[in-house]
Amino acid sequence: MRSIQVEAVVLKLLDYREADVIATLFTREQGKLRGIAPGARKSRKRFGGSLDLFARLTLTIRLRDGLSGIQEAAIVTLSHHIREELARVALAGYACELTDILLPDGMPNLRYYRLLCALLERLDGAPHSPADRRFFEINLLNILGYRPELERCSVCAAPFDGTRPLTFHPSAHLLTCRGCAGSGRPVTPTIAPLLRSCLSTGRFGAIGFTDDQLADAGLFLDNLIARHTGKELKSLRFLREMG
Repeated sequence: MRSIQVEAVVLKLLDYREADVIATLFTREQGKLRGIAPGARKSRKRFGGSLDLFARLTLTIRLRDGLSGIQEAAIVTLSHHIREELARVALAGYACELTDILLPDGMPNLRYYRLLCALLERLDGAPHSPADRRFFEINLLNILGYRPELERCSVCAAPFDGTRPLTFHPSAHLLTCRGCAGSGRPVTPTIAPLLRSCLSTGRFGAIGFTDDQLADAGLFLDNLIARHTGKELKSLRFLREMG
């Protein structure tokens, strides 16, 4: 066993025994891992209240198979402003649960780590915007290798240029030209170029969505996310209640 220092986002916490805490962490250096912090609910010296949901920390960890040992923690940022608005709490919780489900243990992914940190920084410093969720989701799918076809129709290869009417096919998880559609749901022609634009910038808030675009992006991305999670997320129910 060896002790190392990592930077991590706290995804999930579970009280254990009288004073211990089990934390699910997404680390920059080691990927996702789970660790136990002995006496964390009592020890102000070693942990100082740093083990909190959505916190970004530097940690000293003793790596072990299964459950690592968290020895010390120092705060990078607690993202405490997220808790000022329930909708921001809901989106942060959703992003952390997606990370826990979709990311394998022990596999670092620096691009994804930066995306998650950028979302939490955005939620900590700005009011809730439904566009932030869709920006996060399409970038998540891209980074994890699940990017949908957004350039051209998979049937006739015509480019999605923002003028040609489109159809979304939930069972096939794809977009086509309206003329190539046997069945499906019409969506705004600009949805494919808009999502491509979300992939060309790393800055939350840089891309604006109309109400129609948000609705169609939601239809498309909710379908793709559900395909890869394979189940309904607990946080998704809360997110829907928040609108």
